Amino acid sequence: MNDNVFSLTVLVSGGGTNLQAILDQIESKSLQNVAVNAVISSRSDAYALTRAKSHNIPSFVCAKKDYQTTEEYEQALNLLLKDQNPDLIVLAGYLPVVPEIVVSSFPNRIINIHPSLIPSFCGKGYYGIHVHEAALKRGVKITGATVHFVDEGTDTGPILLQKAVEVWDDDTPQALQQRVMEQAEWVILPEAIRILAKRAGF
Repeated sequence: MNDNVFSLTVLVSGGGTNLQAILDQIESKSLQNVAVNAVISSRSDAYALTRAKSHNIPSFVCAKKDYQTTEEYEQALNLLLKDQNPDLIVLAGYLPVVPEIVVSSFPNRIINIHPSLIPSFCGKGYYGIHVHEAALKRGVKITGATVHFVDEGTDTGPILLQKAVEVWDDDTPQALQQRVMEQAEWVILPEAIRILAKRAGF
């Protein structure tokens, strides 16, 4: 990777809308001196891989089911990430828990976007649409998204950015999910990358 560029390796599991938000800002020059050097998916059928291909970004699949033991999988993922040598690892809708070996290999160099205002609706079992179902069930009036550093826990690392989103009375989980993505996730994830790139001197 070019030394003058803050390189990202983006980890995905699904559609890759947050990946797209990053790529859009890079292409519009809103995110300067930043490049995605690789996309790694936990699933071979993730549409995010198609997005990577259309932007000529090297992509890889590292799925736990393809390895005989958890240890083999964790070692493989860690080696794959080390091969990319990114300045920052970005979890953009990545569902597996990041192995401790990866966290220790990249201290303070992994961030995640979570679709709630942590510490609300986070931790084990709170991902994707389940987060928004829980928010509506609880009757909260404000939700949002959080960018945080990844540590050994689930959604427990230091918070970098948060953005609030209003909950409407007639919201469905799907409608709320879309609004949180548009108004919060796609805004603060690129902003967090911008902050960290600047902090690193790019």
